[in-house]
Amino acid sequence: MTRPETDTTRALRGLASGDPSVRLRAALAIGTAPAPASVDPLVARCATEPDFSVREMLTWALTRHPPEATVPRLVAALGSTGTQARSQALHTLSKIGDRRAWPAITRALLTDPDDEVARSAWRAAVALVPEGAEPGLAAVLATQLGRGDRATQLSLSRALTALGEVVAPLLHTAGTDPDPRVRAHAVATQRLARDPDAGFALSLAEATRIVALGEASGQG
Repeated sequence: MTRPETDTTRALRGLASGDPSVRLRAALAIGTAPAPASVDPLVARCATEPDFSVREMLTWALTRHPPEATVPRLVAALGSTGTQARSQALHTLSKIGDRRAWPAITRALLTDPDDEVARSAWRAAVALVPEGAEPGLAAVLATQLGRGDRATQLSLSRALTALGEVVAPLLHTAGTDPDPRVRAHAVATQRLARDPDAGFALSLAEATRIVALGEASGQG
């Protein structure tokens, strides 16, 4: 006799649907009724899900499960060769906020060549860093100044400013870096720290102009 399909089994099957609205409802159902059997399929789906809204619902569903079940599986996903698997695992760990995951936020992840992975690592690191480890984290993050496009630079600046006063000497040093992109990013981050409501794009543009003018006058 065939055993009737449970709600959890039906929802897990829905994660494989070709319709994103079905996958969204399936993730919602799984998060509404957490079950141990759901954790592995949720983590696996995070690595391949193409729809942003569904990925956010998958993360929410994972946060509804006990950290004891989710954190080890998400930490394991950080070793994946897939960039989305690493990025989404980091994003989910930042939402869970369990500091037992902190040792897994390695320098390799914080300097990952993929911008989305690195940005997710910066956010996760700031959320999980234990008291006393902020200076070490800030020192690694400061090595990434000048990296990427404006959105990436804003993400790094927010992570740095969230660490507080420990970043001040690092930004001061970066302000004299030979690379003009690093210097401009450092100045823009200092301005963001002083005035969080200031427009970062304008601050970065102004900092870039000041650095360029300084170079021009030095050449003269």
